[in-house]
Amino acid sequence: MMVAPATVETVTSIVAILATLAILSVVYRENPVYRLFEHIFVGVATGYGVVVIWSNYLGPGFWKPLTEGVWYVIIPALFSLLFYTIFSPRYAWLSRFLISVLFGLGAGQVFRGFTTEVFPQISGSFLPLLPREAIGETPAVTWWTVLDNTAFLVTLLSVMTYFFFSFRHEHKSVARTARLGRWLLMIAFGATFGSTVMARFSLLIDRLQFLFDGFGKLFGG
Repeated sequence: MMVAPATVETVTSIVAILATLAILSVVYRENPVYRLFEHIFVGVATGYGVVVIWSNYLGPGFWKPLTEGVWYVIIPALFSLLFYTIFSPRYAWLSRFLISVLFGLGAGQVFRGFTTEVFPQISGSFLPLLPREAIGETPAVTWWTVLDNTAFLVTLLSVMTYFFFSFRHEHKSVARTARLGRWLLMIAFGATFGSTVMARFSLLIDRLQFLFDGFGKLFGG
């Protein structure tokens, strides 16, 4: 029996509205309805993740080549089974060997990410503090740019001084610079928190708009 598209859309809208109201009910207090829909959401997200992993990775990268005769793709899968030897006291050392290899690979990736992320930041911290005209493809440095660069360097040096714990901040100049760095950090954290709150409110506004539109379609015709 075929189901009319309008009926399917109506049922989907009703379920979405109920799920949204159930999740938002935690604003009042935690309740069984919220916990039920929370578990439903976690289950659906887990199932969706399994489908995505199979469709994007395991299916085309393992199962399809294996069915086409590329037998050596099973070797990594056999190595991954060594994780389960952790449940055997006799063969647990095999799992430790595999974990150590993965830790080494992870450390290499972290170091590569550190070099590709931090080194450009270090080189980007060397900013011009004097105005100059444009030379070739180099953009001009105006007085406004000089003020902006000066504020950036003062913030950078102050924050670095605040986190420099090799000696006590007993000298007045060092203590004042570190205090300035702490205040600048508080300002930055406050701005970050404010942007986070604004992002959460935008999500809430989107959900409220969805509820208003959904109720309008269901009861407004």
